[in-house]
Amino acid sequence: MGYKLLDHTGDIGITVWADNLKDLYSQAATALFDIITERDRVKGLEQRDVRVEGRDNEELLVAWLNELLYLHEVERLLFHDFTITDIGGGTLKGVVRGEVLQEDYHIIHTTVKAATFHQLQVKNENGRWSARVILDI
Repeated sequence: MGYKLLDHTGDIGITVWADNLKDLYSQAATALFDIITERDRVKGLEQRDVRVEGRDNEELLVAWLNELLYLHEVERLLFHDFTITDIGGGTLKGVVRGEVLQEDYHIIHTTVKAATFHQLQVKNENGRWSARVILDI
């Protein structure tokens, strides 16, 4: 599993890879919150169950990341740990752990507005899953 950042005019792109689809989505969330903050400073004090729907793997990825961004923005949560419990049939279910943003402790590197459909790709080649997603900053 892993990820790398991509240069993209005015935005940030990420490419992620993993051996299975669950780990791919988990790695994408990890990359997202590594962009936002220093995840090693975030404790797993709060837990949220997350469920999103999409017509295909691409829509599920965007819905997953945007739901995490929604929780970050509305509940002021930073996440550290991401576990996909079920994926299939157009539904993704996961558990995320983190804590409420403490402005005197946590560092925000970048504000991410949304995961986009621009150049979005989720694919499986030779048993290895990969995805590319552009984040609107």
